[in-house]
Amino acid sequence: MKVRGLGGRQLGKLTQVLMNMLKEKDLQENLPERVIPEGAWPSRYEAYRQVHFPASPELYEQAVGRLKFEELFMAQLRLGLIKSRRHRSSKGVVFGQVGELFNRFYTQYLPFELTGAQKRVLKEIRRDTGSGRQMNRLLQGDVGSGKTIVALLAMLLSLDNGYQACMMAPTEILARQHYEGISALLKEMPVEVRLLTGSSKSKTRREALEMAADGRLHILIGTHAVLEETVQFRRLGLAIVDEQHRFGVAQRARLWAKADIPPHVLVMTATPIPRTLAMTAYGDLDYSVMDELPPGRQPISTVHRFEDRRPQVMDFIRYEIGKGRQVYIIFPLIEESEKLDYEDLMKGYENIKAWFPEPKYWVSMVHGRQTNEVRDTNMQRFLAGDTQIMVATTVIEVG
Repeated sequence: MKVRGLGGRQLGKLTQVLMNMLKEKDLQENLPERVIPEGAWPSRYEAYRQVHFPASPELYEQAVGRLKFEELFMAQLRLGLIKSRRHRSSKGVVFGQVGELFNRFYTQYLPFELTGAQKRVLKEIRRDTGSGRQMNRLLQGDVGSGKTIVALLAMLLSLDNGYQACMMAPTEILARQHYEGISALLKEMPVEVRLLTGSSKSKTRREALEMAADGRLHILIGTHAVLEETVQFRRLGLAIVDEQHRFGVAQRARLWAKADIPPHVLVMTATPIPRTLAMTAYGDLDYSVMDELPPGRQPISTVHRFEDRRPQVMDFIRYEIGKGRQVYIIFPLIEESEKLDYEDLMKGYENIKAWFPEPKYWVSMVHGRQTNEVRDTNMQRFLAGDTQIMVATTVIEVG
């Protein structure tokens, strides 16, 4: 516009001409009458006049406040309408009972007492899944707050009502961790659990697909591989998505399409989301927060250090290792490039080995380019205490 001679001054003059042509009736009020006095807002017409040509700083602030409130009010109305329509039209399978599997696990195999937050979320899930409408619930809770146990109990609820369940994680490592953890918890129970990832061997994949299709498989845990068309369920009743921000809406919708009646959906995240933001960004989802950690959890300190403090950080790591502790060192993905990520990790790995030379210290490395065997070996070495430091990319995820 500047090329055509339309700078700020010229646009201001045009705006003034247009405002003078407007009458109050041309900008009809769009807020309910009782809302305007409560906020002491100017009329819509007056707000537009004052925001462009304010008579005083006070009137300008009132006008800006009115327009901000109007935008938020309309956004909330739209989200309320979306949710209302979903609740009216989204038919869902009914989990009408808490059955033998749920009660048996809860009374005999649950490794700890549930927190108040976990019990509250389970009640919300029970209410949703018994309503006859499809559940779409976002579960937000810090790492260690016990989201996985809530997810497992929700899956047992699905099994008790004659339906299958699946759980999807964004990386193979996280999916495998869920599989191993849930399998260990259910080892004494008559529940078939299988893992499906992109690297699953042909025989394992074929068995999982056949069991899912004929109903013998109760719980399928996997990565994006679960979304493939070859994966079909006999009666899918519940789909759980971990670290949901790593999956798009279209990907989640492909899970819903795997049943005649869309399954209930529980999406989980450890990313802190303020309630107001969650209501805006996830208006199609009901919202649960796990704001309580299980007893006995150690407090976590988060500290930021700049590059000039690197020697002190390395001394701190050396001191902690001397006390018999271990260390993760994570090199984040700065750009969407596996190659750059890999190079950054390799450089960091060599630097760490220079600070912590063998044989006094042993360092293992985990990244996405390794084969499953190498990756598992390196993680097991760290788990067994054979290495004091693990250098990794974000492939290890929050698990």
